[in-house]
Formats: sequence, C-alpha cells, structure tokens
Amino acid sequence: MDGLPPDLPALLASARQHTLKAPIGCVGTGLHSGRRVSLTLHPAPAGHGIVFRRTDLGRDVPARFDHVADARLATTLALPQAPEVRVGTVEHLMAALAGMGIDNALVSVDGPELPILDGSAAHFVFLIDCAGIVEQDLPRETIVVRRPVRVADGDGFAELRPTGAAHGRGSFALDMALSIDFAAPAIGRQEIALRLSPDSFRRELARARTFGLAEDIAALHAAGLARGGNLENAVVVDGDRVLNPGGLRMDQEFARHKLLDAVGDLALAGSAIAGRFVAHRSGHALNNALLRVLLADRSAWEPFVAAEPVPVAA
Repeated sequence: MDGLPPDLPALLASARQHTLKAPIGCVGTGLHSGRRVSLTLHPAPAGHGIVFRRTDLGRDVPARFDHVADARLATTLALPQAPEVRVGTVEHLMAALAGMGIDNALVSVDGPELPILDGSAAHFVFLIDCAGIVEQDLPRETIVVRRPVRVADGDGFAELRPTGAAHGRGSFALDMALSIDFAAPAIGRQEIALRLSPDSFRRELARARTFGLAEDIAALHAAGLARGGNLENAVVVDGDRVLNPGGLRMDQEFARHKLLDAVGDLALAGSAIAGRFVAHRSGHALNNALLRVLLADRSAWEPFVAAEPVPVAA
C-alpha cells in the first residue's frame, strides 16, 4: 500500500466490526407504497454484513450496490435471480447503520418497502441507541480509494478521490462535500461538507428530512408513488414557501438530506470507504453508478483488513 501512512496497519488493527446488542423494531408506513410495514433490526455475527429479510416471502436480500434494481426516487434492492424479491427505500436506514458504525445486522421487514417514519434517519438512530452497540472480534474491512473515479449526468456529478489523512483510531476518514441547486427559491443553491463519524452523522445529518416539490406530487400520485407521503414525513416546497407548519428543522436541511442519502447509498459498498466524496446535484442513481465504476476498477481502490485481530474481551 505505497503512499499510505506508515502507521495505517496499527491504526486499522483496532478497527473492529460492530453489531447491535439486542433486537429492536418499529412499525410505520412506506413512503411510496403507503403500506403499513413492520421492521426489526437484529444483531448479526461478524462478517455477516447488512442483509434484509422479507419475512412475508421468506427470502433474504443482501445490502449490496450490485443488488440495486431501481434508483429513480429511492434506492430499491432486489435479488438479481428473483427481481420480485424487493426491498425499497433502504437509504435512510442504511445511512443510520453506516453513520453509527454498524457493520452487521439482519433487518427483517414484512413488506416491499421500509417505513419512512419522519422522513429522516433520526428514528433509526434512536432505535440503534436503544438497542445498543457491541464490538465484535473481526476487524472492519476498508475500501481505500487509490485514484479518482467520477460519474456524471447532465450538470450533476459524483466523484470519489483518494485522501491520505487517517482519522481517529482505527480507520481512514470518509470526507464528504455535496452541493445542490434547485429553481425553487425555498431551496436554491446549498452545500454541506463534513467528515463522516457517528458524532457528525448524528449532529449534522440524521434529522434532515426527505423533500419534494408541490408541483410534482400530483404526477407522483398518478404514477402510484408517494402514497404514504405527507407533511409529517416529508418537507414540501411550493416556490419560495415551505408548506410544513413547523418549517425547517435546520439550516441547509435540503443539502443535508441529500448527503444523508449519499451516506446510505455508499454504504452499499459493503465496507467502510476511505476517501473523499464530492458531488453536485447527485442522487441515488449517480451514487450507485459511482460505486459500480469504483468497484469494477481494481486499479482505483485497494482493500485493507488487519491480518491479526485481537479477541474482544468478554
């Protein structure tokens, strides 16, 4: 691993995988399906990764970038060999798991879409806090970005670049910077940048809600989408007005939510990413395309796993 800090192996040797201490669940409504759905987060063994279990179908869907079947309005996973086995709107939960450092979990759900809850990742973070987090024996795998990769669509782009700065104990940082630009004056141009960590995710991103334009809602309903959406689980903008009675939760909430989505989409790499994510007007499709381009080119990244894990004390 030429060019990386000489103390990287020592830093990463202490980076353990983590799972939940106990199962915990919730019930809610799917944003697009409008269906009531029950979800439970379960602990999982080291090396398991994040896996969704459709309890109504008795089938599992791994949370992987190459299982993304639809990324138009949300990130939907499906089994390539059985595309009817789908799990939709996974990005907010994936963001919460990645942001809080959870590597392994079994997510059971009894329908085709996760509950939207309040439209952010805050309730999922609350569930993780209530369940607790436990360290596991195996070291965390890290995807180290070695050279820039970029995807673009119109005037939007997403890019991953190398970074040589180790952050804290046990891993490289994922530095993130994203900007958006909407014609609606209530949104306009916004940007947000941070170094991803459980603290920054909780403080800067978790409470930012999904959003939409009032002018698009009728078309979404006509297409059978956004059936579960309302002002309790989405910010709705009409020109220069935010229609939600309580207004916004935080400054730059729109850009913060787009970055939250990116955290969840990038978590489908299956491992922590060490690098710098830079994007403008990106969405689920570009985020997924970026992972596919990165992981298809072995000259663009390098895996790192500590060779000799030290058992976790009981």
